[in-house]
Amino acid sequence: MKSTSLTDAISLIPNGSRIFVHGGAATPNALLRELVLQANQKSDLTMIHLHTEGPAEYAQPQYSNTFRVINLFVGSNVRKQMDYKHIDYLPCFLSEIPGLFLSEQCPLDVALLHVSPPDRFGYCSLGVSADVAVAAASRSEILIAQVNSKMPRLHGDGLIHKSQFHAMVEMDEELPQLKSPVPSKSVQKIGRFVAELIEDGSTLQMGIGSIPDAVTRELTQHKDLGLHSEMWSDGALRLIQNGVINNSLKKIHPGKSVSTFLLGSKELYDFVDDNPSVLNLAVDYVNNPINIARNPKVVAINSAVEVDLTGQVCADSVGHKI
Repeated sequence: MKSTSLTDAISLIPNGSRIFVHGGAATPNALLRELVLQANQKSDLTMIHLHTEGPAEYAQPQYSNTFRVINLFVGSNVRKQMDYKHIDYLPCFLSEIPGLFLSEQCPLDVALLHVSPPDRFGYCSLGVSADVAVAAASRSEILIAQVNSKMPRLHGDGLIHKSQFHAMVEMDEELPQLKSPVPSKSVQKIGRFVAELIEDGSTLQMGIGSIPDAVTRELTQHKDLGLHSEMWSDGALRLIQNGVINNSLKKIHPGKSVSTFLLGSKELYDFVDDNPSVLNLAVDYVNNPINIARNPKVVAINSAVEVDLTGQVCADSVGHKI
């Protein structure tokens, strides 16, 4: 497959298409910008995605005659638009989303992907986001890729041969980065309390935010930790570089730090590029409770926004606000 122009690539999308958009730091913003530019030539398009990075202009009300948006995760770039009638939220466990695609309960016509250049065998990598993109790519009739030399090539599930793409657009851009927050004194104290509960040899799952990051700062004296998590960022990277996370006691994928997507600094992206000690796998495998339970002393470290008097924890909404 030869490289084509943005205009020609986006022109391949038929009216009435259901479009999967690669997410996180792999958001194909060059393709999305061109799609918005062609909005007056398109109709009845449905955008389906997890959290994306970038302006998400297609979600703005002026484009509501062209685009409907189905969020599988509500990111900050679409949160203010959630009250508009063309914006929907489909609540679902992350691990179950690939099943929606594979069973065609949530059918897809087009996948807009962000990949590394092909290797000498012709395979591109889905880079920092394998998550649900592996299943989405397998069920979409039309695959359109932004090919970016700055996208790291990760070992694992996210390999697609160049012959499978209907259009490939070469467009280099820096990947979106997430800076580690500077923890407040109260957050530091929480981090210390949580770190004291974690035993040597534990396998960690980490969420995103100031609390999980603060916990990683307090784990520097721990030993033989493992990592099996849907995502991780620079906090885990520091522990890997210092040898605290070495994955030596894990029962599945020993010696490997397992993820489904990554979001962090350029240092993180450089570290995982072609790194055989990092596996980026599909989320229906990584988040499968059966696979999680095979590892020793699993500890999940996440933030919450609400806890009720019965102990129920909510991490995705405050009252009616998602």
